Amino acid sequence: MTTDVSSPRISSAEAERAVRNATAIAVATILSKGILFGWQLVLAPLLGVASYGIYGTVLALFTVGASIPNFGMGPIVIRDVARKPQDAGRYLTSALFTQTILALIAYIAINSAALSFGYSTTIRAFVAVAGISLLIDIFGNVCHDILIGQERMLATSTIDIVHIVVRVGLAAFALFLGFGLMGVYIATIISGVGRALALWWMLLRGGVRPHWPIDRVILVPLIVNSAPLALSAFLVQAYGQADKLMTTRFIGEVGTGNLTAAFVIIAGMIELLSTTVLVATFPMMSRAYGDGHNPLFGFMVEKMAFFTIVISLPITLVLSLFAADITVPLFGEDFAQTADVLRILVWYAMVTMVANVFAQALMVQNQQRRLLMIRATGLAVNITLNALLLPRIGVRGAAIATVVAEMGVIVAMLSHFTAHGWDVRRLPPRLLRLTFVGGATLITMILLGSVHPIVGILIAPFAYIAGGLLLGVLETDDWDLLYRLVAAMPGGTIVIRYWKRDLILSE
Repeated sequence: MTTDVSSPRISSAEAERAVRNATAIAVATILSKGILFGWQLVLAPLLGVASYGIYGTVLALFTVGASIPNFGMGPIVIRDVARKPQDAGRYLTSALFTQTILALIAYIAINSAALSFGYSTTIRAFVAVAGISLLIDIFGNVCHDILIGQERMLATSTIDIVHIVVRVGLAAFALFLGFGLMGVYIATIISGVGRALALWWMLLRGGVRPHWPIDRVILVPLIVNSAPLALSAFLVQAYGQADKLMTTRFIGEVGTGNLTAAFVIIAGMIELLSTTVLVATFPMMSRAYGDGHNPLFGFMVEKMAFFTIVISLPITLVLSLFAADITVPLFGEDFAQTADVLRILVWYAMVTMVANVFAQALMVQNQQRRLLMIRATGLAVNITLNALLLPRIGVRGAAIATVVAEMGVIVAMLSHFTAHGWDVRRLPPRLLRLTFVGGATLITMILLGSVHPIVGILIAPFAYIAGGLLLGVLETDDWDLLYRLVAAMPGGTIVIRYWKRDLILSE
């Protein structure tokens, strides 16, 4: 079998670099976010659906509020400290001064929002306590950014992992002692203080000290350059948390508990299948874009979008069809309604993973302003649909609103994205074949699932792979790219002893 010479190709060196980066990021993600993911699965049944709904509401407000003190400064500080390490103390002072003021504003804002949304006194009390972490976290986050700029990633990663282990351990102990949700927030505050002290110690040990007075030459550009990133981060977080906040407002904490539990599964799916890969491939995409005339860039975007659909479709089908068989064992009978939410919301995960590919492509093309407008419009649509659907059909309305809004976002991205090497007309025939494979897999899962859900879940991947091979979903250049990626992976040399293609892997 030969390579289609008319198609742009990714060299083995590029593929190996991408796989190596993805592997490193995946390991770090599993050690940190994997612990938090497992903790969420344990926390939900321990708290019960109503208390977990309170937890989800408070977390949503906190997440949106955290984008205010962060203000998008992290990437700017990391970039500038890497370029000018001698100015680390000046950046430390400027960032700390600015973010302390913004943290106070954020604390007032989230408490005011909880009051204006008409939340219960219980939720408002927890927001007031949890919000203290906004003030504590900035002292750690600023040091973290400086250390990353100095390329001391091992130290920061170690501290962050230890912080998460301590945080989860303290929270579990507090629940064991009967302190409930308040104990969870107190554990978060205590562990946050420990993280901040550890990062400060690492920074001081490296010789970095706050530099007073504040250097306006650094402060003013830092604020100006961070402002667009801050607005973008705020919109992204508001977009992601609006449904939880509105669900509590319209139908109460129980609905939010079911929605939050479904989002735990969705977030894990997106993090594993999308975020780590996109972060790892961002430098390669940037190099491929070059001056904007390299067809390799458009080729990469097309392949990444298509591979995302190919990989996520069977998982989406399984989670949608067997939602009840997955959520009830995970969270308990108290969360039975979570299945209705997950059945819909999993399609949001699939759509948003594809949208993330085009969002990253637009960022590479320096189209942040256009991307910001698309996200802002998506947020407006999401809020409007939530307001219309939640009072009428309950928590499923939040899931439907999220899916519809995200579909609008990806349509807008597709309509604005252009690049050399990108031709949207190549996709429909391949997507049609994939649709037939997905349909056949769904029928197989339904038939086998009637015997037992586990049988349907386990056999589905094999039926999907067989259908894909039979209908030729992947074309020659797809297989060539996969071959390069597999060859670059750990243990790939063993695989290519048996899987032979006419390719030169030393390019």
